[in-house]
Amino acid sequence: MRSFVPRQVASLLAAFSLSLMAALPLSASASPAPAFQLPDKAGNMVALAQQQGKIVYLDFWASWCGPCRQSFPWMNEMLGKYQAQGLEIIAVNLDSAPADAEKFLAKTPATFTVVYDNNGSTPTAYGVKGMPTSFLIDTKGEILSQHSGFNSAAKEDLEAAIQRALENK
Repeated sequence: MRSFVPRQVASLLAAFSLSLMAALPLSASASPAPAFQLPDKAGNMVALAQQQGKIVYLDFWASWCGPCRQSFPWMNEMLGKYQAQGLEIIAVNLDSAPADAEKFLAKTPATFTVVYDNNGSTPTAYGVKGMPTSFLIDTKGEILSQHSGFNSAAKEDLEAAIQRALENK
């Protein structure tokens, strides 16, 4: 018996379902976010522990990532909109050459904190499988949700998750 759904439609439905699942909370109970301490451009160390009491949007990115170019203006907007309410955004660059990240940032500036992990230990600890991947972390350092990828359709859901986290802080 033949399927009533063409393969292309089935593939699109599967991808759509996976993208919806990626934005959902990880579980009913939050899990601890792995600790990290990474340098910013000036060499100052930035640690997750320093953010206690804030809602943290932690984003993993690389200069070669197309969707990352779309996410940076949105993250700038979110920081401007919600920083006074306790939002902090930390973007972890995974390029092996810092110069690649600097070229990206020259074209796509960041108003939020950018740190560097060229050996890949932090994304490994978080189980990152693609770029960009973001985590929403509560005031106690617990992961509230994870999202893989970035596109215009995800903006509203991601902002709603940030708003809920800030309301519940």
